[in-house]
Amino acid sequence: MIETSPAATTAAQEQARILAQALPFLRRYAGATIVVKYGGHAMGEDHLAASFGADIALLKQVGLNPVVVHGGGPQINAMLKRLDLKSNFIDGLRVTDAAMVEVVEMVLAGTVNKHVAGLINRAGALAVGICGKDGGMIRATKLRRTKIDPGSHIEQVLDLGFVGEPAHVDVRVIHALTGAGLIPVIAPVGVGDDGQTYNINADTVAGAIAGALGATRLLMLTDVPGVLDADKKLIPELTIAQVKEGIDSGMISGGMIPKVENCVDAVRQGVKGAVILDGRQKHACLLELLTQGGYGTIIRA
Repeated sequence: MIETSPAATTAAQEQARILAQALPFLRRYAGATIVVKYGGHAMGEDHLAASFGADIALLKQVGLNPVVVHGGGPQINAMLKRLDLKSNFIDGLRVTDAAMVEVVEMVLAGTVNKHVAGLINRAGALAVGICGKDGGMIRATKLRRTKIDPGSHIEQVLDLGFVGEPAHVDVRVIHALTGAGLIPVIAPVGVGDDGQTYNINADTVAGAIAGALGATRLLMLTDVPGVLDADKKLIPELTIAQVKEGIDSGMISGGMIPKVENCVDAVRQGVKGAVILDGRQKHACLLELLTQGGYGTIIRA
């Protein structure tokens, strides 16, 4: 008989307790499609990146179907700096001319995409890096934005270049990969009807793909804990109506507005719940999916 130390026994008991608590959630999400938007500090820090890859691999291994959509703004900035190309932003969106869209596609659909897929592969699952142009997955149209000129009070059309938005998502490529036991890792690049490449915001792509798949969950990894109230405390759950009230009152403001709007759009398309959560926390996806009460702010119909 092999004797174990009290410390080893305690550790084993803790592992058993964690598994017992997670089991009901594993049953709940068995076979479910989970779309994860990956970016921010979670992508930029090596220990968080490795943890993310391991978590996505684990979700696949226990019977869920994760689909990853990633950003890559800092990596694009670094490449533009190396190429001595200047980048301008309007309302948080990168103005993308013909030269820049080539760089965006090269970085997002190349270097970053394969790096993220590699994180998951090294953790023991099989991930395949693709972009929205593959198989005509994301049909895009030019994004049109307007603003009111403060002097003349006349509405002006903003030209963002080759910045797009999803017009249609064809999920056949995603189903082919998940059906074969693979994890799709998708770069947010789309294609127009004329073959033009478009740079698309990763949050927007994640929401559109989650909606097209009818995903059980959309997880948006960010650099904040979630949606905060006026006292800066986390709001665990919001309805679509409460999101509108929060925006109208100013409680939800700044960069959080487009995030919650993407979540609302996804829920309206059939996603059962969209969650904004802190990607700076190790195992953020597991904490949200496999613990009582979740981890971030969930938005439901």
